[in-house]
Amino acid sequence: MTISKDGIRLKKGLSLWQTTFAGVGIILGAGIYVLIGSAAGMAGNAVWLSFLLAAFVAAFTGLSYAEFSSLYSKDEGEYIYAEKSFSKRIGFLVVWLIFFEGVISAAAVALGFGGYFSSLFANIVTIPVFLVAILLVVILSFINYYGLEQSSWLNVFFTAIETIGLLFIIFIGIPKIGSVNLLEMPNGFAGVSAAAALIFFAFIGFEAVIKLAEETKSAKKVIPKALVLSIIITTIIYILVAVTAVSILDYKVLGESKAPLADVAASVFGDKAFFILSVIALFSTGNTVLLLLLTTSRLTYGMGHEYRKLRFLSRVHEKRKTPWIAVILVMLFTMIFTLFKDITLVASITDFTIYGTFITVNAALIVSRYKYPKLKRTFRSPCNIGKFPVLAFLGIISSLFMLFHLNSKVVIGGIILTAIGYAMYSLVCRK
Repeated sequence: MTISKDGIRLKKGLSLWQTTFAGVGIILGAGIYVLIGSAAGMAGNAVWLSFLLAAFVAAFTGLSYAEFSSLYSKDEGEYIYAEKSFSKRIGFLVVWLIFFEGVISAAAVALGFGGYFSSLFANIVTIPVFLVAILLVVILSFINYYGLEQSSWLNVFFTAIETIGLLFIIFIGIPKIGSVNLLEMPNGFAGVSAAAALIFFAFIGFEAVIKLAEETKSAKKVIPKALVLSIIITTIIYILVAVTAVSILDYKVLGESKAPLADVAASVFGDKAFFILSVIALFSTGNTVLLLLLTTSRLTYGMGHEYRKLRFLSRVHEKRKTPWIAVILVMLFTMIFTLFKDITLVASITDFTIYGTFITVNAALIVSRYKYPKLKRTFRSPCNIGKFPVLAFLGIISSLFMLFHLNSKVVIGGIILTAIGYAMYSLVCRK
C-alpha cells in the first residue's frame, strides 16, 4: 500500500460489490437519459444493436484495464501502465489528459444538473445554472474529503435511484415488446454504426474504477472482477431500455426529444411520470459528478508519489484518511470550468483524451506481454495468439476509428492540450 508524504495510509474499505456499484454508477451516469434519443433518431428501432456494438468496443479496452489492474494496484492507474510499458513521459501525458477529462466532464455534468434543477424548481426559486453547478461541486467535494465510506454509500444510493428509473422504463415497456420491428434501420447499418459511436460515451467511466485500487480490499482480484461485472450489468440494462423505449415511443419522436426517457414515461403515465424521471435524472447527474470528483482526486493523489515537485498532492488528512489537497485541487479546476457559458466544445475535447488513453492502454498491454512475460497475471484478457492479446489490438483499431470521426476543432484542441502537458513534464516533473 502506498503511504502518503505524511506517512498516513489511505483506508482500505471497498468490497467487490461497492467497487462494482461505483463502476455501474459512473457508466450509467447521465448519458443514457439523454443520448438514447439522438441514437434512436440515427439507428431507428435497431438502436439496441448500437448499444451492443458500443459494448463490444468498451469491452475490448475494459479487458485490457482488467488485466493491468491484476498486475498493479495503485491509484495512478494508466500512468503505471504506460510508464512500465513505454516511459515516464508517456505515462505523465496520459495522466495529464485524464485529469482534464475528469474535471471538464465533472463541470459539464454539473451544469447539466444545474439545468435540470433550474427547470424543475423555477417556480420556487431562481438560481443561475452555473451557481447551482458550483454549489453541487463544493458539496460533493466536501463529501469526498469527509470520507470514502460516505462517498461510497452515497454512490450506492444514487446508483440505486438512477437504476430504478431505468428499470421502470423496462417494466412499463415489457407489454409493448414485439409491437415494432426491432431490426428496422431507416439509415441502414451506417446509421446503427453512427449511433454506436455516439452511444459509446454512455459506457465511458468503467476505467475510473482502477483509481480506487488503493482503497479496495484485495484490489488485484477485486478490481478486474468489478470492471467486467460493471460492463456486463450496464450492457444488459442499456439494451433492455433501448428495446422498451422504441417499443413505447416512435423512434422519430425519440430522436427529437430533449428528455427522451421522461417522454417515454409521460406517454404512458402522463406529466407526473415526466416529473419523476426528471428528478431521477438529477440523481443521475449528481452521482456522475460525485464519482468523477472522487476518481480524479485519487488519480491526482497517486501522481504525488511519482514526482518530487508534486509530492504535496499525496498528503492524506490525518483524521479523515482522504487526500485532501488533491480533493481541493480537483474541486477548484472543476469550478473554473463551470464558469464557461458554452462548455460543449471544451467538453468535446475529452473525447480526444478518452480515445488517446484507450489506444495507449491497449498498446501498453501488447508491449507488456512481451516485455514482462514472467509477471504473474491473476486476470488475463481472453482471445490470445501466443502472447499477443487480440482484443487489445481490436481496442486500438476501434478507438482509432472513433478518433478519426471527431470534429477537427476537437482534435486541434486535444493536440494543444497534449502539447501543454509535454511542456509541463519538461518544466515541472523531472525528478
